[in-house]
Amino acid sequence: MATSTLGMPDDIREYMLSVSVRETPILKSLREETALMENSMMQVSPEQGQLMHMLIKLIKAKRTLEIGVFTGYSTLWTAMALPEDGLIIACDVNSEWTDTAEKYWREACVDNKIDLRLAPAVDTLNTLIEEGLEGTFDFAFIDANKEDYGKYYEQCLQLVKPGGLIALDNVLRHGRVIDPKSDDPGTVAIRELNRRIYNDDRVDISMIPVSDGLTLVLKNSLQQHQVIPGQMSGNTEFTVS
Repeated sequence: MATSTLGMPDDIREYMLSVSVRETPILKSLREETALMENSMMQVSPEQGQLMHMLIKLIKAKRTLEIGVFTGYSTLWTAMALPEDGLIIACDVNSEWTDTAEKYWREACVDNKIDLRLAPAVDTLNTLIEEGLEGTFDFAFIDANKEDYGKYYEQCLQLVKPGGLIALDNVLRHGRVIDPKSDDPGTVAIRELNRRIYNDDRVDISMIPVSDGLTLVLKNSLQQHQVIPGQMSGNTEFTVS
């Protein structure tokens, strides 16, 4: 996660924000409250939030997934882009953080669009798959613990419909992905997943240098049914349609 764009000079970024980011007062208040928290770097930047807001409008999304909520800033950007009958299934495990999120969702009158699931995201996504909801979501945003990104990616690829979009945050890890000495589990997991996605012919991709790196994954409309061997942990296998 990153509250600004990696490598961009401060003066250029301030200019960019001043002429392009249309942050509502509620969004700004949430961002500023979160900035005072110990884990404030977990919040996405306003330019990234607005980018996802636009993408959701462009694809006319109605049903979305969010893996990692924190204080709900990115969720709020998403909810404001959805139609009145839109839905976000938002996954997190920390009720203290999401209590802040829910306060702002109510203030923005978008809480009716958000189904908050307080449980490990892997479990929540598995439940959705077991309920037969594969191929029913338009958009998914992955921004949670990095070591499980590979699992989230495969699960979201099942749940997103052909032509749907998945966005993965922090794919540059503040530049650590290119440093062979950076061998912490999160960086190793992201480095391996970046390469896997690059070689994944089920999707079209674009990695863009906003915030800490954001990979956009477009699920191909025509795919053969295949089983992807479990490369993330144990012998888990994911069936992808």
